[in-house]
Amino acid sequence: MSEEILINVTPPETRVAVIENGVVQELIIERTRQRGLVGNIYKGEVCRVLPGMQAVFVDIGLERAAFLHISDLCSRDLEKKNSPHIEHYLHEGQHIVVQVAKDPIGTKGARLTMEISIPSRYQVYMPYARHCGVSQRIEHEPERQRLRACLEAFQQEHGCGGFIARTAAECVEESVLQADMDFLLRLWESITEKIDNVPVKSLIYKDLPLSIRTLRDLYKEGIEKIRVDSHETYLKLIRFAEEFVPSIVGMIEYYAGERPLFDIYNVEDEIQKALDRKVSLKSGGHLVFDQTEAMTTVDVNTGGYVGGRNLEETIFRTNLEAAQAIARQLRLRNLGGIIIIDFIDMQSPSHKQQVLQAFEKNLEKDHAKTKITEVSALGLVEMTRKRTRESLEHILCEPCKACGGRGVLKTPETVCLEIFREIIRVVRQFNVQQLLVLASNEVVERLLDEEAHMLAELEAFLQIEIKFRAESQYNQEQYDVVLF
Repeated sequence: MSEEILINVTPPETRVAVIENGVVQELIIERTRQRGLVGNIYKGEVCRVLPGMQAVFVDIGLERAAFLHISDLCSRDLEKKNSPHIEHYLHEGQHIVVQVAKDPIGTKGARLTMEISIPSRYQVYMPYARHCGVSQRIEHEPERQRLRACLEAFQQEHGCGGFIARTAAECVEESVLQADMDFLLRLWESITEKIDNVPVKSLIYKDLPLSIRTLRDLYKEGIEKIRVDSHETYLKLIRFAEEFVPSIVGMIEYYAGERPLFDIYNVEDEIQKALDRKVSLKSGGHLVFDQTEAMTTVDVNTGGYVGGRNLEETIFRTNLEAAQAIARQLRLRNLGGIIIIDFIDMQSPSHKQQVLQAFEKNLEKDHAKTKITEVSALGLVEMTRKRTRESLEHILCEPCKACGGRGVLKTPETVCLEIFREIIRVVRQFNVQQLLVLASNEVVERLLDEEAHMLAELEAFLQIEIKFRAESQYNQEQYDVVLF
């Protein structure tokens, strides 16, 4: 499998695309004015304690107060007091050091944690933790034991916090790992010096920009090229790689071609497709994605696919293809939270198990943590995917002002009937002889055409004159009844 990472840089935004076998699998967008906050460390002030929720709101200088649950307190503090009540740990006006775990999403403020963690290429340093760990993605037990022994030996020698070996640490020499841990300790020392000096509600530490985080977090074994179309960013990546990941310096490539980098791999087209509800499958079937405040639902349909020896075989093949497509779309759209997948009903337990296994296998490539349930009696699969930033749709789009985000509009007929009811209400409430109705072109046309007979009857019944004016700026549901 060939894999590449593309980095498109412009002054307003940075976009990163992960390409596998020529197909876009993941897309990350960071805009200059709306940089993500995950990983940033702040000195905040507790502004409200909620004992009923076992949580507090913390003012860290953002537009909305951030949220901190008792489960996100520092484990060291929890062990000392061993109390289930948040008010035993925090009080209003208290100054605390917190880290953003989830960006503000929709109307919700940022999610915070007091269990600070600072990532590098090979490890994550947790200054308040006592134990060391190894990424679950490293499955070879002897290698896990080697890494754990290396981390624990360093921890005991320096009397510092705990470390977690990341997936990239697999088979890396101990000298390289120790140099990485030394860097993390120096970085934490610089952060602790700032804590006492910065004012409350201010930023202490800011995570790296997206382009450099790409080298730190997305690079893995098997990636052949990292292409960037900005020479300035290219030089920054080279300097970072030379210091922290010398082995990948030769893979970083500056792209200076006339044709846009994303156009070569059809990334722009894939972005447009990822904003559609419907995703077509090669077999003729299709998926339908619906993203709501509470959850995301995915519906699998056979569509025009009639292949296979029988109906059960057709359904099974469609579900198998859907399992692969859904795993890709979850990464590409960055859908998180609760996700309900409605696979086509299968009678065979063997088929259900194979589809579930195929889905789990395709999700193994996902950087976000996922949890999947068994196929229910209704053919539904419930899963969760860790959400730390906004979905692609929320970054690139806004709710439709015409429909208010519902995705549908009232028909012109419905609006006409509403106008009739409003006219009757106004005439009964006020003494008027003439009315002017302002509405969209579609509604006015219907009022003067299909509804003309009913309109004449209404004028005769109410004994008033009704005039109409089409307003090009009005959407289909908008209208006003003006009195004369």
